[in-house]
Amino acid sequence: MAFPQRPPRGRFIPRKEPEHRINHMIRVPEVRLVGDNVEVGVYPTQKALQIAQDLGLDLVEISPQAVPPVCKATDYNKFLYEKKKKEKEMKAKSKSAELKEIRFTPNTDDHDFDFKAKHAENFLKEGNKVKAYVQFKGRAIQFKERGELVLLKFAERLQEIGQVEGLPKLEGKRMLMIISPKTTKKKKESAE
Repeated sequence: MAFPQRPPRGRFIPRKEPEHRINHMIRVPEVRLVGDNVEVGVYPTQKALQIAQDLGLDLVEISPQAVPPVCKATDYNKFLYEKKKKEKEMKAKSKSAELKEIRFTPNTDDHDFDFKAKHAENFLKEGNKVKAYVQFKGRAIQFKERGELVLLKFAERLQEIGQVEGLPKLEGKRMLMIISPKTTKKKKESAE
């Protein structure tokens, strides 16, 4: 007959330190108190704690590096919830630029070139970088100049909406060049 297993005795479970110092964990002589329904000002820590308790709230240290440290009279759980919500919104707004690849050969036709250039324009308008490369196969490596001409023509075609990060360089059997979207300073200036 098997007995149910129980956790071993004396197992150490570390206590989770709170992210912010709250209530009696604040160990400074005076704090700057902020919050709703609170008169903003510098108070001794005990008085600020008493004000928060009278309102049925916690005293949360928001900015410990400030002199004196800034504390807010708020419900701690609500404070954490709002903070996580703000972080989530910030993360959703920040878009990481992707690196899109466009492949050519030294003998790429004009129609193919135009088609790929239009795709690159769309990528740059969306805010992504474009990595254009010429793939050399077999003896085609002898015609490096053709590959370089294709990439320079490509860069010239996209110069209005993108800027080249460097001249074409040969890596193995590939010659590559990276084009990044131009910063839209004109739009920002017109908005002001």
